Amino acid sequence: MVNYLFKQLRFVRGQTLKQIHGMSEEAARTVPRGFNNNILWNLGHILLVHEKFSFALTNEKMELPKQFAEWFAPGTKPENWGPQVPRLDEIALLLSKQVDRIEQILERRLEDNLEQPFVTSAGLELSSVKECLSFCLYHEGMHFAAIKALERQM
Repeated sequence: MVNYLFKQLRFVRGQTLKQIHGMSEEAARTVPRGFNNNILWNLGHILLVHEKFSFALTNEKMELPKQFAEWFAPGTKPENWGPQVPRLDEIALLLSKQVDRIEQILERRLEDNLEQPFVTSAGLELSSVKECLSFCLYHEGMHFAAIKALERQM
């Protein structure tokens, strides 16, 4: 039986991918006036944070190139990107496969505690695998809203 958490992760990810379906590379890379980042940054950031919270914090292997942190970590901006930043279709493909990996690797570990609690930048302490995954729902929802706001400015 599929745990409700994986069902929700799939739903949220599906909404994110649906929002960008058919979007052009140019639109994804546009930083509207008044914004620091673009849609591509938000998508890469979602991907990176899910990897960290799902895999790094649970002592599993992250499957992203190390440069992702340089491009998509908190505080980074597209204005500092070099030419190697992945394209929209590449990030969308990674996003489309990520929840399956999360479920496959962590489905039997939801009740496991982290070796050491992690405190998010917002001040929330996470102590277990299921708490990390639940936080991913909140995080992706925030960036989904940012993507929608960016689209309205185009």
